[in-house]
Amino acid sequence: DCGMSKIELKQSLEKIEKVINDACGFFEQMNLPNKSNVNLSKPANSRGAVTTARPPPLVIGRDKDCDNIVAMLHDKEEDAQPDTNRAHSPASASERCIRPQIIGIHGIGGSGKSTLSQLVCAREEKDGHFNLVMWVHVSQDFSVDTIFRQMSEAASRTPCPQFNNLDTLQTNLEKKLHGKRFLLVLDDVWYNNRDVRQYEKLQQILSPLNAGEAGSKILVTSRTKDALIALGAAEQRCIPMSVLGEDVFLKLFKHYAFHNVCVPADDRIRLEDIATHIAKKLKGSPLAAKIVGGQLRMRPNIDYWRSSRDGNHLDDTMGALWWSYQYLDEQVRRCFAYCSIFPRRRYLERHELVKLWAAEGFARSSDEGKDPEDVCQGYFDVLVSASFLQPEVGKYSSKMDAYIVHDLLLDLADKVAGSDCFRIENQWKRSGDNWTMEGCEDEVPLDVRHVFVQTYGSELITEKICKLDNLRTLIIDSAEWRKPVEEKVLKNLFARLRKLRVLIIASDQGMLSVPESIGQLRHLRYLAFMTRYGSDSRLVLPGTLTKLYHMQVLDFGNISDLVFDSCEDMFSLINLRHIIQVPFREIRSIGRLTLLRTLETFEVRKEQGCELKQLSDLNQLCGKLRIMGLQNVESQQEALEANLADKEGLRTLELWWNYDETAELKEKEVQTEVLEGLCPPKLLESLTMYSYDGLRYPSWMMGKHNGGPKYLNTLSLHCCSTELGPELGGFCSHLRSLYIFSCSWDTLPDHMEHLTSLKDLGLNRCRNIRSLPRLPQSLECFKLSRSNEMLMSSCRTVGDPIWEKLQHILVAYVDGYRLETRAQYTSSSEPETP
Repeated sequence: DCGMSKIELKQSLEKIEKVINDACGFFEQMNLPNKSNVNLSKPANSRGAVTTARPPPLVIGRDKDCDNIVAMLHDKEEDAQPDTNRAHSPASASERCIRPQIIGIHGIGGSGKSTLSQLVCAREEKDGHFNLVMWVHVSQDFSVDTIFRQMSEAASRTPCPQFNNLDTLQTNLEKKLHGKRFLLVLDDVWYNNRDVRQYEKLQQILSPLNAGEAGSKILVTSRTKDALIALGAAEQRCIPMSVLGEDVFLKLFKHYAFHNVCVPADDRIRLEDIATHIAKKLKGSPLAAKIVGGQLRMRPNIDYWRSSRDGNHLDDTMGALWWSYQYLDEQVRRCFAYCSIFPRRRYLERHELVKLWAAEGFARSSDEGKDPEDVCQGYFDVLVSASFLQPEVGKYSSKMDAYIVHDLLLDLADKVAGSDCFRIENQWKRSGDNWTMEGCEDEVPLDVRHVFVQTYGSELITEKICKLDNLRTLIIDSAEWRKPVEEKVLKNLFARLRKLRVLIIASDQGMLSVPESIGQLRHLRYLAFMTRYGSDSRLVLPGTLTKLYHMQVLDFGNISDLVFDSCEDMFSLINLRHIIQVPFREIRSIGRLTLLRTLETFEVRKEQGCELKQLSDLNQLCGKLRIMGLQNVESQQEALEANLADKEGLRTLELWWNYDETAELKEKEVQTEVLEGLCPPKLLESLTMYSYDGLRYPSWMMGKHNGGPKYLNTLSLHCCSTELGPELGGFCSHLRSLYIFSCSWDTLPDHMEHLTSLKDLGLNRCRNIRSLPRLPQSLECFKLSRSNEMLMSSCRTVGDPIWEKLQHILVAYVDGYRLETRAQYTSSSEPETP
């Protein structure tokens, strides 16, 4: 960028002064220390050995609370109450308008309400009293359609279909709940008794819940008892969060403060004593225990712990959070503040945040020589270790590596981000029989840098967003149903927002045509046009996209029809690191993009620039790689040029041939040599092969090769026509899952009992396998389907030798029918581990 003028410099200094004044005001408001009246600078040795290992979550002292709540949930008396909102409707005489009973938990922020509700859910899912257990976060500024969607997805464990109005969405949800006795947790409900509209919204989210069976229950958590009463909970069913006993809380605090801390014995004794005093200052707040304990764990220094004990900044939860934030590295604090653009309790994925931070330039400049994403990955690990980012329970999230920011921490992030970050959380509003989208009532700061828009509106973009000359990030989370972002709006946006580094537009079904003026965004590093449901989506890209030389990430998730005439020039984007869900068959000379980290699919073709050797220098590739068209590779030497063994970041590899039942011996020999040359890296975790028709398996799969994967845990073989399977020796010593589909083997590999880590074995459409070898004792799940009739019959016949080989397996299925095994009875008779 060009240098500043004197006027711009003066304006910048005024902005800095305003931020400082705002921060000081924040200190005073929260009764927190600031740099002017107390020395909060980091001790000289505070940045010594810092550990980022996160201790496992610990829940203690809540058994009695959990027992009381479960007893109320199972109470059959007064299971339900009349729905007063529908009692006078014409249909009420013929419908069962009974609302599930509501039980509430209330307590201050950070007291462990969400954790307790999840503990109850886990117990109920194991107990089986309810047909369906759902957990939904509500938050302060919730929208009814969002809550309905979350309920729908929690009910079916699948993405919610797209509907164009709330009535249809509600009807769909009622169908999913019909005939089921369910438990629904509404977590973190806010209520203002002066806000009539909020009360109406709360009543509205309860309306579909009448569809469940008698005995269904709703568990609500809130900071106030008033919210529980407003939803209809009886006074005696509003449970206050109990205060953890001093000894229990100290145990919880020490769990987070001392996990994996290695210090001399004398130092340990002194630290234990200091920890006892610090724990008393935290007043029983589990969130404070986790945050402060994590910060102390990263710096096990006696002077540092003593100064923390003697200060007054740990006397309340928010003060403890601020104190912990102060001791984060400057760049880590910047990354944390950036999280404030996302709505409360939004699931944040690790790989997405890391790429965003890298695109924003948050990696410390002193880390030259290190890859910016590796640096940002380190920042992420620090935030997780310090519990500023908390892993979300996988059972209640469809995302595999999802994290959330606790509400109190998001309040802190909002404060420290100041006017840099702003989120616009639009709402659906009912007017008669129609639903309309409310606009943004708050003024957007003109100096804002990062903006999140929950729902697109053309007026919002043209009248407010396009005036933000300093904008670096624009995330539009959802365009209206069947109304994608108009091309004229994009033209206006590209003309005005020249400093954009990140542009993400997530729409629903529809067509989006990107104007050529996108080439004006010369600072753009992260570009994503995505759709949740790709069946009717079309995206047209201009050739000027290839002029955005700083581009690092291209993500076109779920787009079904992508039109881009200049994809042959993609190699000019020399800084490109991630090509995500981009269905370009015509990308040529991709080997020039040597910084690539994500390339989900590469197709080998007999054309210039599409050879397998294009992968040769792409050694930064990580995660998953699918190589298709391997029938077009003609020699082992050509396969070796892919240099797969040096791609140490790869964890999942798929190798695809086109099946040809007329293949001659020579072609089979070529496939054999090609697979021999495709030796994967040592740290590969998952290998899948499709339609391999070679004469034998390669030496690196037979344990006869110094190279090859050493820690493979999943192996899937589809339509592989060799007569014998591979020898699963040293190659598979860590194998946990083995899946075989439509393979023409006569038998399973020998010595399978030596696969002592194997947990899952699946056979599908294996017509020639008539018997089973001795299976490993570690096996927990066995599934056999659509295979040899004799084999399946033997598995089902009590006393058959093959039936006997399955008796140590806990879960065994044959064509969808679950077998009874001795392991089931052994497991059910064992006492539960406390």
